[in-house]
Amino acid sequence: MLQLERRQHIMNKLGVQGTVHIERIASDLGVSSMTIRRDLASLEKEGKLVRSHGGAILPERMAQEIPYQTKLSSYKDEKELIAKKAAEIIPANAKVLLDSGTTNLEIAKLIKTRDDLLIVTNDAKISMELLNSDSEVISTGGKLQKDIGAFMGTHVQTLLKQIRVDMVFLGANAIDLNGDISTPSMEKALIKKLMLESATMKWVVADHSKFNRRAFAHVCHLSTINGIITDNQLEQDDRKKLEQETNLY
Repeated sequence: MLQLERRQHIMNKLGVQGTVHIERIASDLGVSSMTIRRDLASLEKEGKLVRSHGGAILPERMAQEIPYQTKLSSYKDEKELIAKKAAEIIPANAKVLLDSGTTNLEIAKLIKTRDDLLIVTNDAKISMELLNSDSEVISTGGKLQKDIGAFMGTHVQTLLKQIRVDMVFLGANAIDLNGDISTPSMEKALIKKLMLESATMKWVVADHSKFNRRAFAHVCHLSTINGIITDNQLEQDDRKKLEQETNLY
């Protein structure tokens, strides 16, 4: 197959799937994986794709911030399933840190009637959800991120440096198949890193739409956390790759 035909095949696959895997494309076309790597490198230079570990994604799959109201209606059933799994592993008398985001909002709804927890959050909506909680609640306060609902800034960073919790449920904007978690801004990445440093048990909560994506700022690698809690819609090949890096629930 000619070079032009190979690259058109790659772009056609990307158009349908949003992502391609090097080994699979090489097998389909009967060429070496190195040949496909060169094709991907060339197409990336042309701005047609973004290379990721083991493959490539379309540029529009680079994760951006999504307004809170939009996220509330997206993958609601999946988020409720994730929240149920997460709530089940919170032990008695735990100190729990809930990162901002709508999946953690669903966790808050399930645990707000417990009276044995200390819950810390940097999310305005979660803070309001826990307004009448029977547990002790600490809202970080800080600069409110417009349309997103997360508290940001040095106030949040200072508080996170001063606390120690039993477990954190970290939201994820993007998780690529190399096992890297990323988020759209450096400031948000720093806050997530501080959250991880404050917690003994580190869990990421993310529905299947967050996988095989990348965002601007690196947070951590999956090997540094205890596991991911996700839904049942993740592709089997992707699940197997991620299970090599961490526990997947």
